[in-house]
Amino acid sequence: MQCTQCPRLSDFLHSVRSKYPDYHAQPVVAFGDDHPKILIVGLAPGMHGANRTGRPFTGDHAGILLYQTLYKFGFATKPESIAADDELQLIGCRITNAVKCLPPENKPLPQEIRQCNQYLKNELNEFINQEGKAIVALGLVAHQAILKGLQLSAKSYLFGHGNIHTLPTENTVKLYDSYHCSRYNTQTKRLTCEMFEQVFAKIASEL
Repeated sequence: MQCTQCPRLSDFLHSVRSKYPDYHAQPVVAFGDDHPKILIVGLAPGMHGANRTGRPFTGDHAGILLYQTLYKFGFATKPESIAADDELQLIGCRITNAVKCLPPENKPLPQEIRQCNQYLKNELNEFINQEGKAIVALGLVAHQAILKGLQLSAKSYLFGHGNIHTLPTENTVKLYDSYHCSRYNTQTKRLTCEMFEQVFAKIASEL
């Protein structure tokens, strides 16, 4: 995937490639099953995680709880994702981000989120038109980006951890909200392992 439509992000990635020549340091594409029933949407690649490895939520703290949980509920072949070539596979599941490029300080600007939404919109439409059943929003930004991509009102589908929204799509698709599995959220106990697992337990029971 090649995209330079956000000058700030493009310039930042150029500087990162200069400092870390072995890093992926490009837009990070989705990873997982080509015909998923679950689509997980995060915020953006992390500096030393997906931006380094080229795979969403791989190689940093944010992916630890995610992949452990996916493995526990049968959606991954391994409980840990450390590199893009570690042979881990997702089962009926796919992971992407609202913003495909690493943003400075892990904070994409509103206009960058809007610009990148064209890619997420395509992913959502493809997901829904195939066998998609459950979309998981990891955090408020992902939640809002999903609604924008589906042209739905944010006021009608409020974000909250554990919230479940039935979307007005031709196929029955539900949006599941969770706090993001970031280091900050897990270390401060805003998001516990039990809280995160409850979201995926609900999904697994309804698929």
